[in-house]
Amino acid sequence: MMLRTLLAVFCLVASAQAQNYPTAPIHFVVPFTPGTGMDTIARTVGQKLTERLKEPVVVENKAGASGNIGAAEAARAKPDGHTVLVTANTILIAANLYKSVPYDPVNDFAPISLSAWGTLLLAANPKANINTVEELIKQAKAKPGRINYGSPGVGTPHHMAMELFKDLTGTDLTHVPYKGSAGAVTDLLSGEINIMFVPIHVAMPYVKAGKLKALAVGSAKRHPAAPDLPTLQEAGVKGAEVDMWYAFLAPKATPAPVVQKLNAELRNILAMPDVKATFDKVGLEAASSSPEELRALMEKDYKRWAQVIKKNNITAE
Repeated sequence: MMLRTLLAVFCLVASAQAQNYPTAPIHFVVPFTPGTGMDTIARTVGQKLTERLKEPVVVENKAGASGNIGAAEAARAKPDGHTVLVTANTILIAANLYKSVPYDPVNDFAPISLSAWGTLLLAANPKANINTVEELIKQAKAKPGRINYGSPGVGTPHHMAMELFKDLTGTDLTHVPYKGSAGAVTDLLSGEINIMFVPIHVAMPYVKAGKLKALAVGSAKRHPAAPDLPTLQEAGVKGAEVDMWYAFLAPKATPAPVVQKLNAELRNILAMPDVKATFDKVGLEAASSSPEELRALMEKDYKRWAQVIKKNNITAE
């Protein structure tokens, strides 16, 4: 009887918190620098959330250690809904790359909602004479290690996507990591690099100009920006869905009614045409989900990337 009474009181308190929420400015913690996809999401959605909840949303960029610094700070924040981490699937990768990470990316957060998807396109320099995924696999198996690929750095989604591709196809490709996307794309265009996963909005202008050859997209379905381009799945690489996803997370123990209120607001915002248009300009497709759907995705991807990182002995630089 006493336990039931305590549970009833707890539920009433949680419900009251949600009704009164927010009672102070909401802080969106972005674990990377301004100008990134996460930052665009935070500032676009934050402005709309300010208008709807009548409390300011403050965007705080806390960059460093592949996003671990900002993520750790958000995980330690008071779980009252006034701190929200704006992140991507990179949080699951980074937590596996570093030997000591001060948070658990799955269990130290309360998932709120997905915010967007970003599609990676597998592209080749025309000089490499690789016109299809089948040709890439054939050439890679004929000459192990001879074909190289670039990435913006160790542990980036671009890098992990290719490591997964290698595992699924049984190929040996040589990784050439760069410090950022600009140098990698420049060398892909010049032919110094043979192949690379590139965000579709970055790759398509070069594909249309004949400077890059598009092989496939890493999404579950074909992309409207390249409807004739097959997915990796269609090209025979089963399990190679490597799109980047972005999401909103709260510290664990944030009351469920507060999470649900945020989820409802965010889903409404992410469905707005002007928000979708803003995301589209930076190559993102606005999306949303239930907290349960996001948790399932996080758990699945955490295991997948942990296996890839361990199998290939990948560590942070």
